[in-house]
Amino acid sequence: MAEQATTDATTVLGTATDTAAAPVTDAAPATPAAEPAPMFRLAGVDKVYTQKNRTVHALHRVDLTIPAGQLVAIQGSTGGGKSTLLQMLGALDRPTSGTVTLAGQEISTLGDRDLARIRARDIGFVFQHYNLIPTLTAQENVEMGLAPLDVTAEERASRAAAALASVGLEDRATHLPGELSGGQQQRVAIARALAKRPKVLLADEPTGNLDEATRDDIMGLLEGLWKAGLTIIMVTHDSAVARSAERRLRINAGRLTEAA
Repeated sequence: MAEQATTDATTVLGTATDTAAAPVTDAAPATPAAEPAPMFRLAGVDKVYTQKNRTVHALHRVDLTIPAGQLVAIQGSTGGGKSTLLQMLGALDRPTSGTVTLAGQEISTLGDRDLARIRARDIGFVFQHYNLIPTLTAQENVEMGLAPLDVTAEERASRAAAALASVGLEDRATHLPGELSGGQQQRVAIARALAKRPKVLLADEPTGNLDEATRDDIMGLLEGLWKAGLTIIMVTHDSAVARSAERRLRINAGRLTEAA
């Protein structure tokens, strides 16, 4: 399953794999290319909320670099800052202090319109509760994820169909969410995220509503996407899910550390 997902995801994500070799010439050696920017870099990020005359330090001086192409799992206690950190990475909130950079662009000081454009274009989101529209088919739900982008109706349909095929649901395109299992609904949600061809996939408890067998099936799919080159960052309470990640982080009381 993971190997098939890798092949299909490479097509959907538009990964360039057929670049021709450069011809040999007598020209002077080229200047070495600059080191590529990491997918994310957080520097000194604090987030402070005020709730009913009480100050909450959701994030404390978080420093984090995530290279492109990593599969990262974030764990921690309830209320420890996992969701707040994911909101920072997903351009859903701004830090009280510090900087957040996505693929070389600082996003921590951007206005609402620019943040919305980044979310629509560069970041795929997958949630625990799927967030599918119950009156729309699987195909239509995936196409809805492309609505904020400047693509034609024909391209929306084509990209949605390809994304559904990449998660093994081409034969369920006309089904409503209520006609699909929980695992199939999460696959539709993943297809919706993939159809925009994002730079990064952020998953908030992507297997939290699934039984063990279906959990493993979804994780096989995500691992296939990672092997195809997609950067994936997921929040999870499930240690079995976290162990499948290339890198594990823990956050407690707003303080981020590398897990053993």
